[in-house]
Amino acid sequence: MIGLDFDGTLAPIVPDPADARVDPAAAAALVRLGGLVGAVAIVTGRPAATAVAYGQVEGGPGLGDVPGLVVLGQYGLERWEAGELTSPPPPPGVARVRAELPGLLASHGHPVSDGGVPGVTIEDKGRALAVHTRRAADPEGSLRALREPLAKLAAETGLLVEPGRLVLELRPAGMDKGHALAAFLAERGARSVLFAGDDLGDLAAFEAVRLSGLPGVTVCSASAEVTALAERADIVVNGPAGIAALLSALADALDAS
Repeated sequence: MIGLDFDGTLAPIVPDPADARVDPAAAAALVRLGGLVGAVAIVTGRPAATAVAYGQVEGGPGLGDVPGLVVLGQYGLERWEAGELTSPPPPPGVARVRAELPGLLASHGHPVSDGGVPGVTIEDKGRALAVHTRRAADPEGSLRALREPLAKLAAETGLLVEPGRLVLELRPAGMDKGHALAAFLAERGARSVLFAGDDLGDLAAFEAVRLSGLPGVTVCSASAEVTALAERADIVVNGPAGIAALLSALADALDAS
């Protein structure tokens, strides 16, 4: 079984999350692998349908063409399979965060960017909201300044804060990539597993691979922004292009065997 994160793993990180698109070479390799391995799953903080949409490739095969693909979105709260989406309603705290977040950011000197002006941005995922500082004048400083107020808002609304690459996401508790991956491995009766990721949220999936008791490989899509995964990974490659090359090589090897 092959499991992968989306942003930073299958798709390069970009200033605007809405511009993220899958690496075409990675999509093509997964289309090949879908017919060669027991299962292919994408485990992402993105809404599942968004990952599928951003995984389409003009003039070539995309994620929607991967045989048997399952997308576990919102850290496993959503599931996309064979064109069908299953998802629970968002918890009530998300609506309060949606209403209060712009004012909170402005009150701490970080008004939401509008019309291309540099600043923080809000990504509304439906069941979670992410505050990105990549486009701020001081991305790291803005991230540090917003940690405490966002943590307080999350605590007041029954949510938790998921840190990432210049992003702080307020999302429901009770599910993470580790739980999602472990449940999927059990569901499919997996005999081996490879999981690839790039960010702190993928550490839980790495741990799930370790605890599964299966022959397993963890892969880090490396970046200068996050080093913790590289320290825990069995294989380290250079970003999404490296992931695409690894998947292609794996497909070649399985084809040859």
